[in-house]
Amino acid sequence: MRVAVFSTKPYDTRFLTEANAAAGHDLVFLEPRLSPETAPLAIGADAVCAFVNDDLSAPVLETLAHGGVRLIALRSAGFNHVDLATARRLGLTVTRVPGYSPYAVAEHCAGLILALNRKIHRAYNRVREHNFALNGLLGFDLHGRTVGVVGTGKIGVRFIRIMAGFGCRVIAADPYPSDEAVAAGASYVPLSTLLAESDIVTLHCPLTPETHHLIDEERIAQMRDGVMLINTSRGALVDTAAVIRGLKSGKIGYLGLDVYEEEADLFFEDLSDQMLRDDLFSRLVTFPNVLITGHQAFFTEEALHNIAATTIASITAFEREGSAARIAPDALVR
Repeated sequence: MRVAVFSTKPYDTRFLTEANAAAGHDLVFLEPRLSPETAPLAIGADAVCAFVNDDLSAPVLETLAHGGVRLIALRSAGFNHVDLATARRLGLTVTRVPGYSPYAVAEHCAGLILALNRKIHRAYNRVREHNFALNGLLGFDLHGRTVGVVGTGKIGVRFIRIMAGFGCRVIAADPYPSDEAVAAGASYVPLSTLLAESDIVTLHCPLTPETHHLIDEERIAQMRDGVMLINTSRGALVDTAAVIRGLKSGKIGYLGLDVYEEEADLFFEDLSDQMLRDDLFSRLVTFPNVLITGHQAFFTEEALHNIAATTIASITAFEREGSAARIAPDALVR
């Protein structure tokens, strides 16, 4: 199959090319993001391979379908950026990569917690300036602290195991409780209880209409004073303006983000020689108790290998069957 790969970075080219060696698809690597303006680049392709910040709205899908595209292969787990109703109407099959490496994201989340707690990012900068003073770097023991996990899918469960290993009390909230999460060391409580009792709150749930701005002014008010809030899932789970107000008031004592609700115009690009036009993001990075990484939680050798392998396997299955008949059920977006 001829596959137009959008938002291509050097690592995408490397891992997809390696995974495609045996399959032999014609991969056309395109640097631009998929958008209404760039969608015509896929005319003549059988499939499009897209990433998290590509635009898969109705106008884009219309252009792709009219240009001959039959398959949208997402090289991500999330699919909130896809107009699924339009995809179904146009007869487009949409696949994703549901479990590329839950360890990668869970471990990055733990890394944000450790760095924020022990002010490692600040200490690093101090030492580079030959400042070895410890004032302002005081942390706390994770052992015995209460960690609240919102969302107990594959990533959430792996994260629960990590926090249980530190000796934390782990509580969880999810509309679909998991026996695996309980076995990993979590106890389920209502979300309001989780917010009220947790020293650290971490988000591991998908972005849906129901979870949009899950953490808003009202929910922040329910949290403990000085709470640590971590989001490595989807940016729009958090109301950024409300979080900034929480930081200014001291309600939020630490904030760790790997995602941001308006990240599409920022992340995955080198903007070091430009002025940022996003006032909310610019305000966030002024706080000394905020640590932001640019959507890199997934970025490990193992994860990229699995993403590429699963993506190519879905394309191959679609080619052989002419439909989604042989594609793994959890890889299909219905």
